[in-house]
Amino acid sequence: MDILRLLDQLHELAVDSPKTLGPIVWGLNKDEISMQIAKVRASLPQEVKAAAATVRESERIVDTAREDATMTLESAKKEGDRIIAEARAEGERLLEQARIQQQQMVSESEVLKLSKMQSEEIRNAADRDAVSMRRGAEKYALDVLTQLEGVVGKVATTIERGKREMERPEQPLNVAAIREKARA
Repeated sequence: MDILRLLDQLHELAVDSPKTLGPIVWGLNKDEISMQIAKVRASLPQEVKAAAATVRESERIVDTAREDATMTLESAKKEGDRIIAEARAEGERLLEQARIQQQQMVSESEVLKLSKMQSEEIRNAADRDAVSMRRGAEKYALDVLTQLEGVVGKVATTIERGKREMERPEQPLNVAAIREKARA
C-alpha cells in the first residue's frame, strides 16, 4: 500500500467526513482509524524507521546534553558563588586587619604625641633647673669670691702694715705687739 494513500484515507475518515450535529462529532470509527495508522506504520520503509529512531536518539542526546549543561551551569554558579563568598570573606578580613592596623597607628601616633609633650616638659624643667643651678652656683662663687676678697684684703692690709713697719727706722722689736697685730 502507498503511504500517501493511507494518510489520505485517514484524513478523510477523521477530517473530511465526520458526522456532526452542531459542535458534536460522531460516527468516527476508532478501530478503523487505529487500523489505518497501524497500516501506515507497517508500510513505512526501514530508512524512515531508522530516521525516526535517529531523531529520537538525537533528541535524547540533546536532552542529556541540556541536562548536563544545566548541571554544569548550576555547578559553575555554585562554584562562582563560593569563590565570591570566599573573596568577600577575605576582603572583609583584610579590611578588618587594616582597621586594626589603622587603630594601632593612630594609637601609636597618640603615644608619640604624648611622649613628645612629656619630653618637652622634661626638657623645659631641666632648662629651668639648669638656670636655677647656674644662678645658685654663680651666687655661691660670688659669695666665695667676696669672702676671699675680704681675706685677701685683710692679708693685703697686713702686708702693707708689715711693709710700713719695715720701712720705719728701726726701733727695738716688740714681739708681743707684732703678734698682737698679726692676730688682728
